[in-house]
Amino acid sequence: MEWSEVKSSQLKVVAAGVGAGALVAMGALTVVFSGPPGALSDGPEITLGSTTTSTTAPAELATSVASPTLTAHLPEGMTPP
Repeated sequence: MEWSEVKSSQLKVVAAGVGAGALVAMGALTVVFSGPPGALSDGPEITLGSTTTSTTAPAELATSVASPTLTAHLPEGMTPP
């Protein structure tokens, strides 16, 4: 059977079958390679390093109003806004 003899409805059925097979295969692989539900991986234990320090935040901010350290100078011929 040549491609010119294949009807579009037959092609759609074959494509749907291939897609359904792919979905079934992905589901099967998910079941095979997944662990039991709720299981945590056996990774390294998370601990605080020896350089970590725990402190509380200060009650008042260090600066209440910020001011720029540099000021820009207008080039000649420009007027301030």
